Amino acid sequence: MRRIAAAKLKFCGLDDLVGDVMVIVSELWTNALLHSGTTEITLTLEIRDGYLRVTVDDGVPGFPVPKLDKAEDAESGRGLVLVEHLVQEHGGTWGASKGGAETWCTLALPAEKAA
Repeated sequence: MRRIAAAKLKFCGLDDLVGDVMVIVSELWTNALLHSGTTEITLTLEIRDGYLRVTVDDGVPGFPVPKLDKAEDAESGRGLVLVEHLVQEHGGTWGASKGGAETWCTLALPAEKAA
């Protein structure tokens, strides 16, 4: 999924966002795989109103919660904190909808691409 996201971003001329979006997609997709128990997950990337919106939908209600108190040597649990940081760095927001079945984030497009 990361490669598909990267290819779509490059096609749209958003090369500067590729690295961060690959991390975001990886984290959101992994959360959906690990916590939903479903076999059907969708990834949507769309550009609107000066933002890139990344959405992962696993169809299973349950709100994601960043875990801020993980031990330094923990092997998991920091993904949403990382997503939150990357999204804020790009002037965006993140959240969940559809009862938590859909986790999304927005990233502001570079000024020359937002027009």
